[in-house]
Amino acid sequence: MIDLQNLKKRFGDLRVLRGVTTHVAKGDITAIVGPNGSGKTTLIKCILGLVRPDAGTVTIDGTTLDGSWQYRERIGYMPQGAPFPENLTAREIIAMLKDLRGNPENTDEELIDAFDLAPELDKPIRTLSGGNRQKVNAVTAFLFRPDLVILDEPTAGLDPTASSVLKDKIQAERQAGTTFILTSHVMSELEELADHLAFLLNGTIQFNGPIDDLKQSTGCHNLERAIAHLMQGNQI
Repeated sequence: MIDLQNLKKRFGDLRVLRGVTTHVAKGDITAIVGPNGSGKTTLIKCILGLVRPDAGTVTIDGTTLDGSWQYRERIGYMPQGAPFPENLTAREIIAMLKDLRGNPENTDEELIDAFDLAPELDKPIRTLSGGNRQKVNAVTAFLFRPDLVILDEPTAGLDPTASSVLKDKIQAERQAGTTFILTSHVMSELEELADHLAFLLNGTIQFNGPIDDLKQSTGCHNLERAIAHLMQGNQI
């Protein structure tokens, strides 16, 4: 579904991406992992078209991005700490997004009921707890039935019940053919959800493949230990 070839990006003297090449298969859940400053956010913004790489190509379903925006209609994005307008209610935000999309009829609002979010919909966003804001964030990510969903720390702030609801939704949509890119600092969460993992360090891919292969090659029994092994500069 997504093919990244030799992506490079520099901000002034800071080289953020140094020739990133990786592939995200259709219908898979791919985790992008790395320490702070490794280039994860810039990589995601290149896929979203929010940052234009200095070199390299981003290809989605066979179409190489050239500055057009239409492909974004097929992407759902759940950023970490979505900057919703504080004066609007959750219901107004959902209605605004629908209006921007031409009020399609076939929207996916399943998570509103699954999260038991209905009692919070008519409250201003500024009054909602962090967990309820995150629930609204999740609802908007799946609202237009995207082919690709990018989730940045999706369960941050969610209680165990809401976290389980969101994970079930991710798994169900993946079974239906949706492709996911996932970032999280909770390694057990990635181990539970992801099929493949790309490990970024200093703007380069240090590992790219199935999670089980990483654990086997590092000799570590879980993903957290395997990632720590890589972050310590060990080779595999």
